[in-house]
Amino acid sequence: MKRLLEILIVSTKLGLTSFGGPTAHLGYFHEEYVRRRKWMDEKSYADLVALAQFLPGPASSQVGIGVGIARAGVLGGLISFIGFTLPSVLALIVFAMLFIGSDISGTGWLHGLKIVAVAVVAHAILGMAKNLTPDTKRKAIALLALVAALLWQTAFTQVTIIFLAGVAGLLLFRSVEKGSESSQSKFPLSKKTGVFFLTLFFGLLAILPILREWTGSYWVAVFDSFYRAGALVFGGGHVVLPLLEQELVPMGWISDEAFLAGYGAAQAVPGPLFTFAAYLGAVMNGWQGGLFATAAIFLPAFLLIVGALPFWDLLRSRPRVKGAVMGVNAAVIGILLAALYNPIWTSSIGKPADFALAAVLFSMLAFWKVPPWIVVLTGAAGGMLVVIV
Repeated sequence: MKRLLEILIVSTKLGLTSFGGPTAHLGYFHEEYVRRRKWMDEKSYADLVALAQFLPGPASSQVGIGVGIARAGVLGGLISFIGFTLPSVLALIVFAMLFIGSDISGTGWLHGLKIVAVAVVAHAILGMAKNLTPDTKRKAIALLALVAALLWQTAFTQVTIIFLAGVAGLLLFRSVEKGSESSQSKFPLSKKTGVFFLTLFFGLLAILPILREWTGSYWVAVFDSFYRAGALVFGGGHVVLPLLEQELVPMGWISDEAFLAGYGAAQAVPGPLFTFAAYLGAVMNGWQGGLFATAAIFLPAFLLIVGALPFWDLLRSRPRVKGAVMGVNAAVIGILLAALYNPIWTSSIGKPADFALAAVLFSMLAFWKVPPWIVVLTGAAGGMLVVIV
């Protein structure tokens, strides 16, 4: 019990102070969990980070769950997740309730938040592309993914692109060298536990769409949409934007304007970007909907990290697995570029002043390394000026 309380206190402190996106979160985790508290050694932490990058889902949240598991088993992982996630969930639900209760559709600060989304996604793509598309083959995969995402917009587009990119990576990168790691990662989980959680993950992914059609239930449909978005996100939290937009906006559950306003607001709070789901759920169905959507989008990440930890040492030594992941990661860049154009750019940049503000916000992030919350406040203030121009 003492360990669980300690995990809750430390993870909540991180949830309140971890600004800057998943890469920054991993730095905060390393400082707190490895250097200060020595809950994990350097090698085990590096292994855990590698696994989180390999799996779909929010990498920083999965690393936090893994640290909690290493400290106090599956319950420790759940407590770690709650502590890190709850602060931003509550903040975004409050923002959503204010959004619902006021007629702010034409306000300048709301327009500014939409322009913030342009700068943030463009900055994320720039940083990710350097690592995920360093060679011609992966640039080609990214380009094909971009074209497909723009020209073929259906409910199955994202899944199909990710699958085909994985196949392409498996065929193109067969000669990836085997890892030289010989040490074994240590987590208090059996392979039977891993199999159970992985079965649950894939079972829900297969059964939820069937239940959605069979029951016609609105709540099953909402859970299915958020669960599928959480299960298919490779490459970081920003990739959830096009997946959620494709799931929610065409259904009429949320407007483009409300969607992008929440995405902009999500940049101003600490913690994982996946908590954007809390805002969406709250706009759709009040605070209960916010908690419901949060549980649905994070559940796949929890099931995957718990299920994969017992098998990670076996998986990371297989070159074919690495090759498939390289292909998927390259496709992520194309999907993000498509999302940057539509819906983000097309609904935010309508005149020269909009582009000028986006350029200033991007420069603040990319060149001057200004904290994201300051960028968000600047965008909101700039939006009020832009609507006057």
